[in-house]
Amino acid sequence: MVAFKENNKSIFLQIADMICEDILAGRLSGGQRLQSVRECAGEMEVNVNTVMRSYEYLAQQGVIFNRRGIGFFVADDASEVIAGRRRREFLEGEMTDVFRQLRLLNVTPEQLTAMYNDYISKNN
Repeated sequence: MVAFKENNKSIFLQIADMICEDILAGRLSGGQRLQSVRECAGEMEVNVNTVMRSYEYLAQQGVIFNRRGIGFFVADDASEVIAGRRRREFLEGEMTDVFRQLRLLNVTPEQLTAMYNDYISKNN
């Protein structure tokens, strides 16, 4: 069973995010067939309609596509699509809040750069 987060995000969006994470992490690759809607629903212990809604959402985003009668597959450019969308959302959303906090706390660009470089060196 999958543990869903207790937040305001719909379960179908959390499932879509999990699939996107698998694609970005290389656990799913372009052209690879996804689990059937029923298999995924059974594994996650959610309603089939919830998984279908996730798959339809990802198909609308261009992350996956449906081959009628065969199933859903990962698009060849799925990683780029996901990374581009997440980058835009992050820069336009969360980074605005981060920059506001940095300004309020008088964190200089030099301090931020040093912290970022330290983080990269420790996590590579």
